[in-house]
Amino acid sequence: MTYREAVRAALRKALRDDSRVFLMGEDVGQYGGAFAVSHGLLAEFGPQRILDTPLSESAFLGAGIGAALGGLRPIVEIMTINFSLLAMDQILNNAATLRHMSGGQFHVPLVVRMASGGGRQLAAQHSHSLEGWYAHIPGIKALAPATVADAYGMLLAALQEDDPVFIFEHATLYPLEGEVDLSAARADIARAAIRRPGRDVTLITYGGSLGITLQAADALARQGLEAEVIDLRTIRPLDSQTIMDSVAKTHHAVIVDEGWRTGSLAAEISARIMESAFDELDAPVARVCSAEVPMPYARHLEEATLPKAAEIVSAAEGMLAHHG
Repeated sequence: MTYREAVRAALRKALRDDSRVFLMGEDVGQYGGAFAVSHGLLAEFGPQRILDTPLSESAFLGAGIGAALGGLRPIVEIMTINFSLLAMDQILNNAATLRHMSGGQFHVPLVVRMASGGGRQLAAQHSHSLEGWYAHIPGIKALAPATVADAYGMLLAALQEDDPVFIFEHATLYPLEGEVDLSAARADIARAAIRRPGRDVTLITYGGSLGITLQAADALARQGLEAEVIDLRTIRPLDSQTIMDSVAKTHHAVIVDEGWRTGSLAAEISARIMESAFDELDAPVARVCSAEVPMPYARHLEEATLPKAAEIVSAAEGMLAHHG
């Protein structure tokens, strides 16, 4: 099935299995979702469970927080990550803090899904990768499923959490096809996944950048260089142990992050490697990130802005050539 269908299958299973679960967001009902993820769910579950909302992210995310406090299990869909900034007050000052500020008396079992990333010629208000901003916030979990199986299993895992979980679905992944075991257990959202084992260099990435990172690993393999590819899967909290174990083996690290380089998730990972595995490194950590510009509309400029497999290969080759 496709990534889109895997998310829909997880939504359908959650709605069937738990009467407290409902989906709300812009165009999730009659239109079937901006990315067709919720297509058919309104007819199956009705308008009490599949709620079309006004165009006010702050209002409907706030309603989701209230519903979660009241004992329901809301899934809130925000059309793109850029639009989530309109709800940042609700996210940072309410969803992430209420358990702490109530001394543990209140939980906010809220799941928020949103599309992220560039590559679709939708320009600067619809195309940024701001996941690193969410990875900065205590009180929430932030997930970035990169495979079709994880699109299914990580959503089901998120619905078991008693605190807010944010899921970032890179919009270019929706048509991606892959195998999904619909009877499988929920994904382990505490662990990163090694998507390709290797001995020479560690390539660390997540979400929509996994594809180009695996392409880079293939290109390096043709030169006799074996790259280990880590899919972070969860970006808050980070599975630092898997990263450090890999760096201890390969002694080289390249981080691939579609976010901007300055103040990025890639910077956080680089700092953690420096703090915990500095003596294992044979070369400085390298980062491959998006150009520091608002995302252009023109296709050739957008392509020039986003990370590319060739840049990952070049970064890895550079450090291995100089340091063996």
